[in-house]
Amino acid sequence: MKAQGPDDENHFKGLLYNRIDSLEKWSLHFQFTSIWQGHPDFNAKYSGPNSLHSASESAMSVTSTLYLGRKLWKNASFFFNPEIAGGSGLSAALGLAGAANGETFRVGNPAPALYMARLFFEQHFALRKSKTEHRDGDQNQIADNIPASRITVTIGKVSLADFFDNNAYSHDPRSEFMNWSLMDNGAWDYPANTRGYTWGGVVELIEPGYAVRISSALVPKIANSSIYDLNIKQANGNTAEFEKIYKIKNHPGNLRFLGFANFSSAPSYNTAINEMRKGDSSLIPVISGHQSINQYGGLKYGGGISFNQELTNNVGVFARTSWNNGQTATWAFTEIDQTASAGIRIRGDIIKRPDDNFGVACVVNGISAVHREYLNAGGYGFMLGDGKLTHYGYEQILETFYKVRLLKWMWATADYQFVMNPGYNKDRGPVNIFAIRAHVEF
Repeated sequence: MKAQGPDDENHFKGLLYNRIDSLEKWSLHFQFTSIWQGHPDFNAKYSGPNSLHSASESAMSVTSTLYLGRKLWKNASFFFNPEIAGGSGLSAALGLAGAANGETFRVGNPAPALYMARLFFEQHFALRKSKTEHRDGDQNQIADNIPASRITVTIGKVSLADFFDNNAYSHDPRSEFMNWSLMDNGAWDYPANTRGYTWGGVVELIEPGYAVRISSALVPKIANSSIYDLNIKQANGNTAEFEKIYKIKNHPGNLRFLGFANFSSAPSYNTAINEMRKGDSSLIPVISGHQSINQYGGLKYGGGISFNQELTNNVGVFARTSWNNGQTATWAFTEIDQTASAGIRIRGDIIKRPDDNFGVACVVNGISAVHREYLNAGGYGFMLGDGKLTHYGYEQILETFYKVRLLKWMWATADYQFVMNPGYNKDRGPVNIFAIRAHVEF
């Protein structure tokens, strides 16, 4: 038998490399998350149609997502995400502006449903003869060498939260903080259907030290619904962000400035209040997401700042703040007009469990004066409505969690949230919310 020489070995390595390279044209990932939450009885002087239930209750949610990607040609890829979601949030995700479970939505039927979460095309355009950087394979990401300086265009059905406000320590309710107002900047009424997705386009200018992003996308025709408004001349959501990427003593950090302007058929709170005083409550089902209206002119605009900084190899901190004008009804995300949050995340290295994570954060949410007046007059939105709001107070939330890695592909998390003034109402609460989360990812 002929002995194997260097040429044969190199040929074998070449075949192996080509085989590996061909496999990297595809990306396949999967996640499953189940969250159980519950709260004991709490004091409530009164309740309304959209109140958090004051009697003890529990709820469970499940989501399962398949992330399928295909490399088309150089710097171009296509992605498809079928997803199944079922279950419910506490009180059907009502009564809290900072809802407690970021994996649940305001969906009437809790039965598991299959739907298309994302379907989009991505193209990178190299700027100058820039260097390349390696990007590992991940969810909606194919392992590849891409230009370090580039313009990236994404078109299709997406979640805008995948592109904007991407805080390193507080953004993913499947692995980090669960509260809605901690997973995203709460006053950003980002364009989305009730499950958090929309059709649109995102353009990104990415350089080693900074990034600029702009997008335009469809908004719902009915508040927080799955029906998109196709009258794009009068109904559209527009977002822009500048991100500064830096290091302090070799520890990475990010600072993001976000602005948005959404045009829709959302009525103004003032108009609704004036009509209610005349005995006409016809705008309440529009603002609460039960009915459409064929009038346009609603404008919600605002901005936010997001910051995260690694302090040591094991400790990172973050902070966010955002504001919107609060004059027109909330149309997509949640009923928050001002918010500020801060927190810390610590890896478990000090107890020799480097894959564990501990986090604690607080958030304060508020609404505009006219929004308060609308709720106090007996109006309600798609998230809030206690029947009145005699004693307004900032909604204040403290959340802490400990996440344990059980296997290479499985994590378990214990979570606790303490809520003062749920739904901005001093006459209700405080509320103690406990949760257990199971997460599988590979």
